[in-house]
Amino acid sequence: MPHYDYLCDACGYQFELFQSITAGVKRKCPKCNKMKLRRLIGPGAAIMFKGSGFYKTDYRSDSYKKGAEAAKKAKTKGKEKEKK
Repeated sequence: MPHYDYLCDACGYQFELFQSITAGVKRKCPKCNKMKLRRLIGPGAAIMFKGSGFYKTDYRSDSYKKGAEAAKKAKTKGKEKEKK
């Protein structure tokens, strides 16, 4: 879920809010209750992977995957020849 930075033009309160991509922009400040809240333009929404189970190699390109598979097969054939 992306996070957005908000700033109230009335009281200067700034905060970060996690909300759905489809959620509308908030307008009412939670601190002063005025309708002067605006969403700030940030550096871009990034996906944050937290917890175990996510690795940078999970999303490799197809050419990398094919090369890795070929190298694995070549290594397996080399071991079979050594056994004989």
